[in-house]
Amino acid sequence: VQLQASGGGLVQAGGSLRLSCAASTPIFNAYHMRWFRQAPGNQRELVASISNSDNVNYADSVKGRFTISRDNAKNMVYLQMNSLKPEETAVYYCNAKYDTYEYWGRGTLVTVSS
Repeated sequence: VQLQASGGGLVQAGGSLRLSCAASTPIFNAYHMRWFRQAPGNQRELVASISNSDNVNYADSVKGRFTISRDNAKNMVYLQMNSLKPEETAVYYCNAKYDTYEYWGRGTLVTVSS
């Protein structure tokens, strides 16, 4: 499975971005999809997840500001990010997990200026 994330960029604090991730698999609807991020010098952290039955979960730090969604017809997963903070500057990675299989995309850089 190949994952291609896009939508990152430079945004001012308080602004919004929408990340997209395209997955190359005919069984996309079977995968649990997740967004992680990794800031310089920090460990990679889970930001949001959406299961293959559309159950969603968020890190406490993004609840109420970020929304994860998926479009199984297009093999896409999205992360709508609102009210962004400078400390959320990071590379954001798309992740797909199914059974014992797990795949990572190359990431997209989000820079939030103060």
